Amino acid sequence: MKIAFYIAKRYAFSKSKSKAVNVITAIASMGIVVSAMAMLIVLAVFSGLRSFSLSFTNELDPELKVFSKQGKNFVVNQAQYQELSQSPLFSGVARVVEDRLLFTYNEKQTVAILKGVDADFPKVSQFPEKVELGNWLEPGSDEVVVGLGMAYYLSMGLFDVEHSLQALSIKPGSGVVSNPEDAFLRTYLHTVGIYSLHNEELDSKYVFCDIELAQHLFSLDENAYTNIEFALNPGVTEKEAIAYIQQVLGDNVVVKNRIQLNDSLYRMLNTENAVVYFIFLLVVIIALFNLVGALLMIILEKKNNIKTLNDLGVSLKQLKRIFLLQGLIISTVGGLLGITLGIIGVLIQEHFGLILIRPGFAYPVEFNISDIFVVFFSIFILGFIASYIASSRVNKKYLHA
Repeated sequence: MKIAFYIAKRYAFSKSKSKAVNVITAIASMGIVVSAMAMLIVLAVFSGLRSFSLSFTNELDPELKVFSKQGKNFVVNQAQYQELSQSPLFSGVARVVEDRLLFTYNEKQTVAILKGVDADFPKVSQFPEKVELGNWLEPGSDEVVVGLGMAYYLSMGLFDVEHSLQALSIKPGSGVVSNPEDAFLRTYLHTVGIYSLHNEELDSKYVFCDIELAQHLFSLDENAYTNIEFALNPGVTEKEAIAYIQQVLGDNVVVKNRIQLNDSLYRMLNTENAVVYFIFLLVVIIALFNLVGALLMIILEKKNNIKTLNDLGVSLKQLKRIFLLQGLIISTVGGLLGITLGIIGVLIQEHFGLILIRPGFAYPVEFNISDIFVVFFSIFILGFIASYIASSRVNKKYLHA
């Protein structure tokens, strides 16, 4: 029986005499190679885009951020702040006051977020490291740092002695205002730095100032803050840090990590990744239709040999297994070859950046071992299904036809 099974495999794997069968088999193999390579490259591209998109949040957002459950602001007394800042859990605790304001400069105006920060802010965020022109602001001053996009829009430079950046906030109070100018609190600011993140939206989003100046503009009390940002010491888990923060500040605050701060971005990236994967899975399925066709043509061509082997004692189950194995070999070898070519393409782009989004900025790709397993098992499983469908053509009706 083993000899018969070996002979049967030699019949199935031997080169076909029909040129049409050989061409279809070659097309099926190339389709699997190309689809596997394309799937791996596209997954690597989206991994690169994901890392590039999240690089801004990972660099600029704090590890933990505290918000008020009700309203924009909450009060943290000096004892609570000292307890948090002196805790061994945190390497930095920064108090922040932020809200939207109207800014004017030389008859131009725009709306941006004024973010008042204290001296510990550089410990929890990399924003101060992104200052490309000038320097970071000094605590307790009227100095501000603006984004490159805002500076470009307002045609604003540093150390301008003729014009000043002005912030306009609404004065608290009630009743009718006879003069509109009296309804606003106008503050002159001294621009000492311009940051750039190479992102148009973020470069026009923030204006940084000292926290006391922000509290004055928003008419807040000394111990009132919009949020508090934390940087964790090495080895400290988010779970224990959040538990300690809520123990100190109570249940009236909400603590969020980086993922929760950017949950919509993470959802969008995960959805895009899943959609792209299923699109290329459909491409693989279409490519495997050729494999089914090739196996069916091989079965038709080997019809007489299959009947002969069956008469010699090779069971129907073994005959099906022969063609199932052949289909698995074609799909597996094609998938491995496509994965190899995809890895080479990804590594070339990763190290040499041949494809550019714009001059000086290569298309981001990221090679992940997990992508190899995803592509391989996807092709293996679909190849098994396609081979099983084709091999099921070998049945009793076929043998007696």
